[in-house]
Amino acid sequence: MTATMIALRRHHHRLTRLTLALGLSTGLLMANQGLAQERQEDPRVGLAAGFLDAGQAAHNMELVRNLPKPEGFYDPEQPAGAPRTPPPPEPAEGEEAPPRPPQGLSYTNSDLAFIENYMFVGNYHGFNTYSVEDPQEVEVLASFVCPGGQGDVSVYGDLLFMSVEQTRGRLDCGVGGVEEPISSERFRGVRIFDISDIRRPRQVAAIQTCRGSHTHTVVPDPNDPNNVYIYGQGTGSVRDGEELPGCIDLEREGREVIQDPDEEPDTALFSIDVIQVPIAAPDTARIVNRPRIFADPETGSIAGLWQGGDHGEGTQNSRMTTQCHDITVFAERGLAAGACAGNGILLDISDPVNPKRIDEVVDQSFAYWHSATFNNDGTKVVFTDEWGGGGRPRCLATDLPSWGANAIFDIVDRKLVFKNYYKLPAPQSELENCVAHNGSIVPVPGRDIMVQSWYQGGISVFDFTDSANPVEIAFFDRGPLPGELGTMGGFWSSYWYNGYIYGAGIARGIDVLKLTPSMHLSQNEIDAATEVELGVFNAQNQTIIEWTPSPAVARSYLDQLVRRNGIRTAHVTTLDGLLDRFDQPNAELPDELDALATELESDAGLLPNNASRLHSLAETLQDLSASLR
Repeated sequence: MTATMIALRRHHHRLTRLTLALGLSTGLLMANQGLAQERQEDPRVGLAAGFLDAGQAAHNMELVRNLPKPEGFYDPEQPAGAPRTPPPPEPAEGEEAPPRPPQGLSYTNSDLAFIENYMFVGNYHGFNTYSVEDPQEVEVLASFVCPGGQGDVSVYGDLLFMSVEQTRGRLDCGVGGVEEPISSERFRGVRIFDISDIRRPRQVAAIQTCRGSHTHTVVPDPNDPNNVYIYGQGTGSVRDGEELPGCIDLEREGREVIQDPDEEPDTALFSIDVIQVPIAAPDTARIVNRPRIFADPETGSIAGLWQGGDHGEGTQNSRMTTQCHDITVFAERGLAAGACAGNGILLDISDPVNPKRIDEVVDQSFAYWHSATFNNDGTKVVFTDEWGGGGRPRCLATDLPSWGANAIFDIVDRKLVFKNYYKLPAPQSELENCVAHNGSIVPVPGRDIMVQSWYQGGISVFDFTDSANPVEIAFFDRGPLPGELGTMGGFWSSYWYNGYIYGAGIARGIDVLKLTPSMHLSQNEIDAATEVELGVFNAQNQTIIEWTPSPAVARSYLDQLVRRNGIRTAHVTTLDGLLDRFDQPNAELPDELDALATELESDAGLLPNNASRLHSLAETLQDLSASLR
């Protein structure tokens, strides 16, 4: 390790002292005497193992239906996936280590994307297209075999994008793989498909990148309607320059970089790929920038963020920040959040081709910053930690509740301010790979709610409206997959789309679920969320959600105020009566709605803790009144 790298590591140890103190105090706050007992009483504990017959537990959620994988997207001899096998014995001195056994990921379902009434399910073996016009009767429309992993997908208009990172990927989508270490037939990067004929997708471009594409992000430019941009995040090995000119790696010992990055300023590490895709000619898509978003603004070093290693005694060992795993953009806010190995970062993307880092954080409890999700206001971001890489049991009762968890940050003056952790509260067994993974916002007006996958920990829905005190409000889980040592599985992604939750199961296919009312979430709040109709959904490309004024939206705010004792009883009774009359209004109803709105605005000045919801309710009533005039 060079002197420059050592100095940077010391610098970042100093930066983390405040985070360390916050994390340790938070861990104490999260602990309580009744936690162990509560965990053991959770119905998710001890579920029976099985494939499609595993035990189930649900709370404030119900399973609508399960869609097993289509033929060709699972191994017919092992439909549940390949069980784990014992590690091979250590080789004798002078002998070569035996090859690693297959990892059982060849047919893994990965990420989801939606457009209109269609759902696209990525898979290490290609992708499948479903009709979700009737979520209770979802059907497969097309299957496209194109191996290469990990197969994350996104959509934009008539284009579908797919990430390819494995060395077996071929330009022609063939299933034979590529045996030669250097080959013109290999493909690693971002594929582009024309899906104007939804049943017959057609590959129109394949953008080669030095590290492949583990994930990617669709980045629209509000000022450039003729192009869409893709941020490519590669986490694999750097390709040989003979296979793809311009690809340069650094010297390593194992996975650790030992060469000073500034000795090789053109290295493929420490950057992302910005791909420009002309809408009218996607076949001409090309890489237009590889921004050094990890650079030190003072020294200019391209390796300006976390240098790798732990954060002190009893803390996680975090990887060196040479890459991003996921970048989530919020183009309407001009922001992006990057989960980048050893750091969480905030980017200004007002110029999508040239993203600029405006803040960065580290965390003593994070092993690998994995993904990021904004709340709808763009005032908070939830980062996930994929401790163990997703294939290990990291939700054991003995694991720390801040390890393999979410870290919730407020965004204050375009800076990230840590508030608390959230981790799946139900302990899982040693047979169940479990850690924080992909999720999305549930669009309940007035609240910040997220649905999230935890692999074989199931699906958890939590409220982080109070970012310092997140709380679980619903869940769905199954028992472990069969196998004496376990089998890789569980939910890769879980997203809300137009009234339903869709969970991509690695082995068991797609689950369609819906929320049910409880003391934590009323039917009115569910109805208000269901009224939101999205035309497109890509998890890494968030857009502002707006609610059309309706009685359900008004009642949603009312239920929240009643739950918090934030509204006068007389106003509750009056509002219920007015909303009951909305479908058959008389001439007096608009004036009565306006009058109540005025009183609520007045009360907001007296009840600062509930002022935001009172203002929102008053505004909704005024909009309803205007719609009747």
